[in-house]
Amino acid sequence: MTRFAFTIAATDGRARTGEIAMERGVVRTPAFMPVGTAATVKAMKPADVRAAGADIILGNTYHLMLRPGAERVARLGGLHAFMGWDRPILTDSGGYQVMSLSELTKRSEEGVAFRSHLDGSRHLITPERSIEIQRLLGSNITMAFDELVPTTSPREVQAAAMERSMRWAKRSRDAFDGRDGRGGEAHAARNAIFGIQQGALDEGLRSASADALVDIGFDGYAIGGLAVGEGQDAMFACLDYAPAQLPADRPRYLMGVGKPDDIVGAVERGVDMFDCVLPTRSGRTGQAFTRAGPINIRNARFAEDQGPLDPACACPVCATWSRAYLHHLVRAGEMLGAMLMTEHNIFFYQALMADLRAAISAGTLSAFADDFRARYGDGKGE
Repeated sequence: MTRFAFTIAATDGRARTGEIAMERGVVRTPAFMPVGTAATVKAMKPADVRAAGADIILGNTYHLMLRPGAERVARLGGLHAFMGWDRPILTDSGGYQVMSLSELTKRSEEGVAFRSHLDGSRHLITPERSIEIQRLLGSNITMAFDELVPTTSPREVQAAAMERSMRWAKRSRDAFDGRDGRGGEAHAARNAIFGIQQGALDEGLRSASADALVDIGFDGYAIGGLAVGEGQDAMFACLDYAPAQLPADRPRYLMGVGKPDDIVGAVERGVDMFDCVLPTRSGRTGQAFTRAGPINIRNARFAEDQGPLDPACACPVCATWSRAYLHHLVRAGEMLGAMLMTEHNIFFYQALMADLRAAISAGTLSAFADDFRARYGDGKGE
């Protein structure tokens, strides 16, 4: 049994390609994790997510703790059995959703008290409870609980949140290892935990956060607090230093990112893992990603377009149905439209990751990235 092992097979500049080996399977990196917020990648069957090329998906602690409940999922055999996905699952800690979706949150050193956005019920999530929920779900990669503040906050607010996040990271690690008395030892022996670097856009705070996380010790390290409205230029400026502050022999995960060109730029800067709701959310609203840029299939120009969504795409949707048919489905509000658009988008993202892995292995990443950006940003997708 392999609990967790990260190997780097090739590098090209700061970019790396390799594998994460776990008990439930191998994750090829750079990797994009489709988001299964409520125990489902929306509009997709698990077998189709896998067929698109995904090695791992993400589950959401906040949403699953509220509905159907972590204890219920555990009684039903854990998240893998519950949703019919037998490969690795990473669960986020719930911290971002608690602070962005909940009503009347109150933060303290203990944790965050909040009202559910579903029914107004009161809850308290602490580092220990977050880890317990993720363990009940059966997470293969557990995330430490952290505190997120806007990048526009005063530096003293950012520093205080980062320092509290590091204290919570230590409590999360202790809970994962079973030192909180809740019986996590067996789960820890078979699964992994990642710490989350915070510090907004401040290089010094990011460095201090990284040092604190390394002192605690984690299987992998996430870069948190980005893709929250700061813009791509500011995000890339942060990624010019943040990944290098983290251990080179562990996976680096950029949380909540993102657009295809965001991913390409982040891979160039040394990031190994990504997640985002964009491909599924966009699919449900009629947006498709193509190598020539995103298109809105609702646009009248596609009403009689007999070509595929993306002529360069090998997905089942592009091989079978026309833009005209997808335009009709989406405009008519047919659920098949959302399903097919989402399937294409998930396939597109996974194909992009495969292309990035191949380019890094061949030592041609710079040329690939320049060509991708030139085609993706030329405006012809519309």
